[in-house]
Amino acid sequence: MRVLRSSLIASVALLPGQVMAQGAGGGQSVTLEEISVVSNTPVAASRRIVTTPTASGLRETVVLDGIDRNKLPQNTSVLTAGDVSRVGFPSTIRALDERIGSISINNAQGNPFQPTITYRGFEASPLGGSPQGVAVYLNGARFNTSFGDTVQWDLIPDIAVDRIELEGSNPAFGLNALGGSLAVTLKNGFTYQGTEVNALGGSFGRGAIAFQHGQRIDNIGLYVAGTKLGEEGWRRHSPSRLNQIYADLGVQAERGEFHFNVIGASNSLTGNGTAPVELLKADRSDVFTYPDQTKNDFLRFQLSGNYDITPTISVQGNAYYGLFRQRTANGDAADVENCEDDERFVCSEGADDNQFFLRDRTGNPVRADQLRTFNFGAVNPVFADRFDEGGPYAFLNQTRTDTDNFGATVQTVVREPLFGLPNRFVLGGSYDGGRTRFGADNSIGGLTLDRGFSPPGIVVSSDDGIITPVSVRTSNDYGGIYFSNNTDLTDRLTLTLQGRFNMAKIILRDQIGTALNGDHYYERFNPGIGATYKIIPDYLVAYGGYTEANRAPTPAELSCADPLAPCSLTNFFVGDPPLKQVVARTVEAGVRGRIPQPDDVFGGILSWKAGFFSTRNDDDILFVPAPDTIGRAYFRNVGSTKRQGVEASLFYNAPRWNAFIDYAFVDATFESPVELAAPGNPFNSAGGDESGVVLVRPGNRLPGVAPHQLKVGVQYQVTPEWRIGALARFATGKFLVGDPTNQNKTTGDYAVFGFNTSYRIAPNIELYGFVENAFNARYATFGTFSPVDEVPIVRVPNATSNRSLAPGAPVAAFGGLRILFEPPPPVPVVEPLPLVRKG
Repeated sequence: MRVLRSSLIASVALLPGQVMAQGAGGGQSVTLEEISVVSNTPVAASRRIVTTPTASGLRETVVLDGIDRNKLPQNTSVLTAGDVSRVGFPSTIRALDERIGSISINNAQGNPFQPTITYRGFEASPLGGSPQGVAVYLNGARFNTSFGDTVQWDLIPDIAVDRIELEGSNPAFGLNALGGSLAVTLKNGFTYQGTEVNALGGSFGRGAIAFQHGQRIDNIGLYVAGTKLGEEGWRRHSPSRLNQIYADLGVQAERGEFHFNVIGASNSLTGNGTAPVELLKADRSDVFTYPDQTKNDFLRFQLSGNYDITPTISVQGNAYYGLFRQRTANGDAADVENCEDDERFVCSEGADDNQFFLRDRTGNPVRADQLRTFNFGAVNPVFADRFDEGGPYAFLNQTRTDTDNFGATVQTVVREPLFGLPNRFVLGGSYDGGRTRFGADNSIGGLTLDRGFSPPGIVVSSDDGIITPVSVRTSNDYGGIYFSNNTDLTDRLTLTLQGRFNMAKIILRDQIGTALNGDHYYERFNPGIGATYKIIPDYLVAYGGYTEANRAPTPAELSCADPLAPCSLTNFFVGDPPLKQVVARTVEAGVRGRIPQPDDVFGGILSWKAGFFSTRNDDDILFVPAPDTIGRAYFRNVGSTKRQGVEASLFYNAPRWNAFIDYAFVDATFESPVELAAPGNPFNSAGGDESGVVLVRPGNRLPGVAPHQLKVGVQYQVTPEWRIGALARFATGKFLVGDPTNQNKTTGDYAVFGFNTSYRIAPNIELYGFVENAFNARYATFGTFSPVDEVPIVRVPNATSNRSLAPGAPVAAFGGLRILFEPPPPVPVVEPLPLVRKG
């Protein structure tokens, strides 16, 4: 035990956190050689363990079948398991938010496990109303859902994350890679050995436990991991529960490696969205309306493998089948009142204040006395005057999504000279299919005194057809053939050629009538070309390139594209006009480099990068408000938009400390004039009324995108057992969704600081703690408009401002315990593991 302890301490002195690196790292386990290689194609780069003889005996060498990042004409970022667990308990979302300058979080849902991640102004979101623009892969298989291309971040088991690769636009990643791609690779029994238990507790009633176990027996590798988390949330009515499991069985053969894995999750998430600014001023933990609950059940099986046909030719691929079940329940105030023609019944209000009877499933008008309402007038006379015609009422919007996903990808990698020049050629093909059954309905009920939905509800439809139950079946089939070729024209100059032909077939069949029926076909070839040049070998590399990418409209978007029949924000689909596919053209250039040897001052290595990007979307698709109807919207092509900016970062890694700084400027603008409805916007043509519109001009900024972001972090090993760290995020404000002409105030600039520490009380036991938003900054990550004049707020009865923000969480403290059972031998100090890069 004494020898083991000494070895562990020596390893810590060499690289902070390296002792527990295989256990997801107490610190940021960064090995610069390892993260200099990426996949660059959808299939995840495989790692292999090769035994080689040395003077001191046999030694295992890690072989990664990727490509040197310095040969790629795109900006790339790689996060490791240590980054995901930097503060103690693993979180993929936190790692992306804290480490990548061009990533911003829009927490429109108000739930920490359901964020919209914005990369270079493009969204990867769990919300169906968000126009998706980032292709996400998990273990080399497409992770965007079939129905709306959404990304359900809560399904990823954070403790099992091995690598995250983020890069700019690359046509090889197929549909939706408009802004770029994000590939997550999970661990297996060959990349992780040992057993870890990680327990967490702290603010907001959060308690969690995560475990992982990896074992290698000869050529068999077994890995299993899971997480169970619960919290009450810092806002009212916002509990969440996560249950995740992942397992992988791997086999190494003489010429290849093969894996079978399964991932599952059953989660219940509550996020109550934005709240009017006057309500937040009175109580930041309050919510505007509730409930807003999402239940996700997920199960996916996957086979993957790689096989060396010859020493220079290999075949890689995967196949998967998955089930995704989602149920949502969203409570909202209803624009409903007692009918003027007959006050015994309730009516919805449409365009020009016209009223339409609400009818139950049998077609009979809904009587007001069937609904349980509350006497707001008894609380405050202001409400008696406002609701003298009955109510107020509430809707409970419910959706049911059942999707079967399946697909396969196969690619061949050839590492043979071309015309006598070093060359790496990849040719692949993929298919992704989905079959979805979607249903939705509106239930009418009363609005409680704290603005919740009061049961029992009655499922209704309206005479104008705006409110109606929905049942539709959709199928989507996406196919692609891609190639990527990297040729070393000289020992300094590398030329990259890329391309992909995408095909999409989407079919909708209405299960109630015929309004949703439609067949849609899209296809396009996307090229890419770029080059890198080693200005100073090993120190400075320049890169530049041009790529194209496309996104076919999703089944969800095609089903909600009619301004005369809009859907609610929970996606009620009632029309099927055609939409054009989005085409993105990206120009990217920059420099990157590092000092390859430790310096003489601190003994560390400095790496840096700086780049420019510009992406123009033609026929961009946005989810825009419907005219005359509050709370409903539809998808439409809005012409051209542009997202351009700069990215810069520095990273320094020394034996006892490391630090980083990441900055990004993103200028996201409309490039075409377009008239949009803007209900609630005080500057619309009707002075804030729901019928008002605004004229968007080229140069107006896209709402929801932060122009400037700065991320800073540092970790220091005080003693071999004690580590401390700090993280900070600075961001400028975003224009509110619903304000495309940029006439209202933004969400506001903010700075958020966090601190973390850990102490190893034994070689395999670590205590840790971290504080988020340490100075209790009051900030918001997202904003829109809410109809405060139509919803009684008891706490602020005279509220007039309809600015509505998604508040950031207040100061919070968490602590935990990590235990490693039978930890693997420490990384050798004198002779560290090398990494062999093939290609």
